[in-house]
Amino acid sequence: MNYELGDEQELLRRTVREFAESRVAPVAEEIDREERFPYELVAEMAELGLMGIPIGEEYGGAGADTVSYAIAIEELTRIDSSVAITVAAHTSLGTMPIYLFGSEQQKREWVPRLASGESLAAFGLTEPNAGSDAGNTLTRAELRDGQWIVNGSKMFITNAGTDITACVTITARTGEDEISNIVVPNGTPGYDISPPMQKLGWRASDTRELSFKDVAVPEGNLLGPRGRGFNQFMEILDGGRISVAAMGVGLAQGAYDLA
Repeated sequence: MNYELGDEQELLRRTVREFAESRVAPVAEEIDREERFPYELVAEMAELGLMGIPIGEEYGGAGADTVSYAIAIEELTRIDSSVAITVAAHTSLGTMPIYLFGSEQQKREWVPRLASGESLAAFGLTEPNAGSDAGNTLTRAELRDGQWIVNGSKMFITNAGTDITACVTITARTGEDEISNIVVPNGTPGYDISPPMQKLGWRASDTRELSFKDVAVPEGNLLGPRGRGFNQFMEILDGGRISVAAMGVGLAQGAYDLA
């Protein structure tokens, strides 16, 4: 295999490294100490096209490959993990379910503003009793008169409660042996978001607990065929692990640099 990076990939690496060193590094300790979400940095990353790197240009993304995306996450993590996970979770977990499994109408509605960084998205999989055992989801969605009625809770969800978050895609039981993915817009009645969770690290990253009490969303907010949610989120997690691996490499590089 040829492990040499292409010219565009090298340019991206230099661009993200310069941004991380000049803009993120000076405030990283401060935003972590204050547990403050870095809206200004997210806006600047949006301007650089970093919030939708692997998303097709027709939907407002950069249209780059997965290696380029991993490079960007690695370079951000080298300086600050909170900023890196904000981008990684928004891209791999927030945008990708809609991009990969949404209808053309759903993609046109959501993806351009997510890929541009105008808005953020979250993915609600983990629950108090369902994390690694993702098939143990207890949140339920019942179809009534053309609407999904959602009841349940989610835990440790990234990017769900920022001022620019547009939606969360949740896993929910839509039948006895059936899990589906449903998009829930922020601001929907009955959808409550906890204050930011107190953490030992990544404290400038937005992490929340979500609760759903008779939350009604249109039947059309279902992603893909009903009952395909388990297969969908397993594919999403496979992609997400690439960015998490890139974070591991970047964090090790940052620690080595400091040492």
